[in-house]
Amino acid sequence: MSPALDERDRIKAAMDRILNSAAEHSNGALTIVALAQEAQVPRNALTQRHLDLKNEFYDRVKERGATPDAEARLRATIVKLKKTIANKKEELDQLRADVPALVRVVNQLTLQNQQLRERLDQSAANVIPLRAR
Repeated sequence: MSPALDERDRIKAAMDRILNSAAEHSNGALTIVALAQEAQVPRNALTQRHLDLKNEFYDRVKERGATPDAEARLRATIVKLKKTIANKKEELDQLRADVPALVRVVNQLTLQNQQLRERLDQSAANVIPLRAR
């Protein structure tokens, strides 16, 4: 499929609309996907045919000092994951601290069980079996 003759012009116009927060055909995100939607061209027009326009778009986004949406989402995910890691580290530290106490309890219960079994073996039988008639 050959590109439309005005494809570059549509991409440049879409770039201006997105950067001026006046998107008409997309959500206005600072991404190549939104740029392609805004220009009403396939995404591969930017990723394969017009790499210079894709790079220009990213350069203009950087010049504005705006953070691309994908980067903002990734940064938010990183913050969330760091919190999760910190929580898991606290949980792991607590579990590691609990292990010695649990080992002591298991040893104590094992000893008590052994003592009870010995007592059971030593005691006289208090139960007399009844015979069926």
